[in-house]
Amino acid sequence: MNVRRSAAVLAATVVIGTAAPAVAASPSPSPSLPAGLYGSGDPTYDGVWRQSFALIALHRTHVEPAAAAVDWLAGQQCASGAFPAFRANPAKSCDAKMMVDTNSTAAAAQALSAVGGHGAAVTKAVNWLKSVQNKDGGWGFAPGGASDANSTSVVIGALATQDVPVPKVRAGAKSPYDALLKLSLPCADGGAFAYQPDKKGKLRANADATAAAVVAAHGTGPLTAKAGTPGESTCADAPDLTPARAAANGASFLAEQVAKDGHLKSALPGAGDQPDYGNTADAVVALAVQGGPEAARGPLAWLERYSAKWARQNGPAAYAQLILAAEAAGADPSDFGGTDLVKQLAATGPAPESASQDEDDSGPSVWWTVGAGLAAGAGIGFLLSSRNKRKQP
Repeated sequence: MNVRRSAAVLAATVVIGTAAPAVAASPSPSPSLPAGLYGSGDPTYDGVWRQSFALIALHRTHVEPAAAAVDWLAGQQCASGAFPAFRANPAKSCDAKMMVDTNSTAAAAQALSAVGGHGAAVTKAVNWLKSVQNKDGGWGFAPGGASDANSTSVVIGALATQDVPVPKVRAGAKSPYDALLKLSLPCADGGAFAYQPDKKGKLRANADATAAAVVAAHGTGPLTAKAGTPGESTCADAPDLTPARAAANGASFLAEQVAKDGHLKSALPGAGDQPDYGNTADAVVALAVQGGPEAARGPLAWLERYSAKWARQNGPAAYAQLILAAEAAGADPSDFGGTDLVKQLAATGPAPESASQDEDDSGPSVWWTVGAGLAAGAGIGFLLSSRNKRKQP
């Protein structure tokens, strides 16, 4: 998945119909940072998301995170099983005003599954997600919101923590795959996935949604995504579209998009030809899952060369995203273009309990301890803008 959480307030405006700019014009004061939280930026809109991805990335690189980091995330859960983007006062029970969302809940379920010892919390989170499944089989960002490819995809990753067959999770007759396939474009339009239909019901290709949906179509998510054997890499329309066919079509679209420059371009208005680092990392994961490491070699090499500054500016979720891309595509996250992504990520939060790599990996075991008190910046501007860019014009 990508580092794409926008404000929970902004997401809720889709449901309640309030104009987003009016809400964004009067932000709440920044809360004080909890000791166990990764990153130094305001966690109001992405605290649970960035914490979850940090824990997932550390797990995938064999690092045991600090108990304080795990406890903070577990403490964000509401009694219903859902997670908000951030609870400033976990001691206070969640009420009707607490804005919970599917994305934070699904990410947290995967993270708590990764660290272990929180089986009941994970099951409760997944059960809540099932309880808010839309009639079309998918999920929107907020409960009751129209289904979108990104939210449906991250929930599919959470279902995988329970070994739940995706086609069997149904709202009436519809499964999550039914919702995703409705958002798949024909090859004449690139074979991509749309985020949602626009106001006129038209589907428009969206690289972010496509990367997420390709991974989800394989029944996996950020916790378990890994390079597959080389698979179908061309787009082909089929009278009976299957998840496998839609994934191949989506991967074909992504491969074409990164073929020229090695990266995806930002879809934000006025961005011009600026690269989109986060979505490029997502594309690496999707291409590797669909076509194996070789299919992701081009954009992976580009990230190794150019992403260091972006990661430093954007903090734990960005480091986690690059780690997941490296892991999925068979690269070494401890030497990613000369940067030790694992060490950099760990330095944005409480010192880990341990940090080791298995000796059967390609390199020798590495042990290190990160000194307490280190904290890297974690701006949320890119988080806020990326959700906007997925909205259809």
